[in-house]
Amino acid sequence: MTKTLGSHDVRVEVARSLSDMMKITALRAAVYMAEQTCPYDEEFDGNDFCAMHFIGYIDDEPAGCLRERFFADFAKLERLAVRHEFRRSTLAFDLVRAGIQLARRKGYTRIYGHAQDRLVPFWRRFGARPVSKPGRLTFSDFGYTEMLLETAPDPDAIRLGADPYVIVRPEGAWDEPGILERSASRPVTSPLRELAA
Repeated sequence: MTKTLGSHDVRVEVARSLSDMMKITALRAAVYMAEQTCPYDEEFDGNDFCAMHFIGYIDDEPAGCLRERFFADFAKLERLAVRHEFRRSTLAFDLVRAGIQLARRKGYTRIYGHAQDRLVPFWRRFGARPVSKPGRLTFSDFGYTEMLLETAPDPDAIRLGADPYVIVRPEGAWDEPGILERSASRPVTSPLRELAA
């Protein structure tokens, strides 16, 4: 997703490489560890390699990120971080919209999260509602409110029975032909058959 905001280009992408993860680590360290004095082990909690990540750029500069995890009947948005110098931009909104859109495309209609109590109004702008009292949940020295966003099903949600090439495309790039579709143009040779002979 790319858009122009004034004279700035803003885009949100799915993280796909080690370089992308390094940018995300730097962004979260700057926001959570440096600004909010969150301990390292609490910020990097063991869920980064089982999650999906988004990176937001402003004029090609990594400016923000968001993590998304998927459970049986809901997706969870978490670790939204935007560098201090970019907080007057719409990047936080763009990241959350990208997370919601991707979850819906995967077939989720319920999106859950933990909002710092002071940020509940931000999450309400997307239609999320508190499902717990403020401050009931605390970690890393902040009070949090559990939030839930219930959305309409995406008519193009990817379900069992979808085109198998769509299912094997890179996460979030389901509308663009992938590398395996290009390999399908080669004849079937079954190279292992020769090894077994």
